[in-house]
Formats: sequence, structure tokens, C-alpha cells
Amino acid sequence: MRRRSLLQAAAVAALTGGSAVRAQARLPIFDAHVHYSHDAVEQVPVKQAVQILRNAGLSGVFVSSSDDEGTQKLLAEAPDLIVPELRPYRTRADVSGWVREPDIVRYLEQRLARHRYAGIGEFHLYGADAELPVPQRMVVLARERDLILHAHSDADAVERLFKAWPQARILWAHSGFDRPDAVRAMLRKHKQLWCDLAYRTDQASGNKVDAAWRDAFTEFPDRFMVGTDTFTPERWHYIGPHADYSRGWLADLPAPLAQNIAHRNAEALLRAAWQKKT
Repeated sequence: MRRRSLLQAAAVAALTGGSAVRAQARLPIFDAHVHYSHDAVEQVPVKQAVQILRNAGLSGVFVSSSDDEGTQKLLAEAPDLIVPELRPYRTRADVSGWVREPDIVRYLEQRLARHRYAGIGEFHLYGADAELPVPQRMVVLARERDLILHAHSDADAVERLFKAWPQARILWAHSGFDRPDAVRAMLRKHKQLWCDLAYRTDQASGNKVDAAWRDAFTEFPDRFMVGTDTFTPERWHYIGPHADYSRGWLADLPAPLAQNIAHRNAEALLRAAWQKKT
């Protein structure tokens, strides 16, 4: 009951909070990790979803969905805000088995023939599975269209993706849920690797940035971006509070670095990739 009350309160705040002038005064946030899957479409109708994004003070949103129709609905409603990527999942059931499902290749080919995207993902891919035929064909499709790969992967799978396509641009979802020193090592090795911080809380305690993460952000000011990860419909009502949480800890960084992580890095990678397609 308490959880439901909190979610309802968050929803009301997202829909009613803040005037447009006040939103513009906040640090813009480009949310680099949002899903609008079939169950979210049912529970958070598209106009409400877009209002949540705008009330959160977002400058852009990197969106994928299972299936792709949710992404297309958001894009049609808010083309100024949405940067679309194609997720290789027709339903949530594809998450665990897509790497061995040949029909996924046909699904990707059909959607890519019908719509434009900035990337493919977010997909779940680990270790040697990256060398299976289905993921390898996905990489070929991305290479043919110069699309970003948004990989929820361990470092091993990221290495194998770069082996298949050395010039790939990879956005590492959740920074691999890895330690900041390990993330730094990967960023040193791969100049075409970026990291989102979705569903992580270890980068800061309250509004104080963790020292190890501060070192990572300082060494790679152009390679990190924030994200919410709306992997369930309920998390849509967390987009506004998460943007404010991000503004809180970003304020502990030098202003140029905070602006990079908040929105400039995503604009330079994700928005730029999308503008080439439109």
C-alpha cells in the first residue's frame, strides 16, 4: 500500500509539478535509457508519457520498446524530444532467448526497412553469446546503417562486439554494472565506448559524488550520460524524481562537467546520430 501511494504521488507530481519557466531554469537532462514497452503503453498513455518527460525538464530521451510500437508512438507525439532506437525484442519474453532466435533477425530487418533509428538496443548480451549468428547479424545490420549499439553486457561481450565491428559506437548500459576502475580501463581501451549510468546509485551518496566515480568522470568528461531505465511501467513515474536526483549529485561536479553528463554528451552522440537519419 505504501509503495502504491508513493507511485501515485510521483505520478501526480510528474503531471502537475513545475511551470514551463521553472523547468527551463533547471539543468537540462537527456535521459539516455528509457523503455516504453507494450505494458507501459497500456498503463501510461502516450500523451501522459510525453507530459511526464516534459515536466521532468528533459532535453532529449533515448527510447526503445518491446515491441517497437511504443517507441513509434512516442516519436510521433514528441519528435523534438525522442531519439529512437530499435530493441531486438518483440515481447519481454525475448530478453532471455533472443540470441538464439532466428526470427529476431527477420524482425530487425522488417523494422529497419520501415523506420529510421539512431541505434539498436538496449539488448542483453553476455560473453561468448556475442559471437552467435543472431547477434552477429544484428551487428552487421547496425554497421550497414551506422547505428549505435546499446549493450547491456559484461566487458567480455563488449570486447567481442568491438572485435566484430572495430568502428562501432557502443553505449554501455549501466556502465556494465562494473566498478569505476574497471569502467575506466574499458574507456581507455576503446575510444568509441560511452557509458550510461542508468539504475546505478553508487556514483553518489546523497548529493556527494563518490571519489572513484569523480575520477572516472574527470578523466572521461565526454563519455558518460545519465539514464532512468523504465524497465517496468511503474518506473515511468520515477522519471521526474530521477532527473531531480541526478541534478542533485551533478551539482557536486564542476559546472562544465555536470552539463556534459547531464545532456551534452548524449546530444553529441545520440541526437547527432539521429539527426543524420532525418
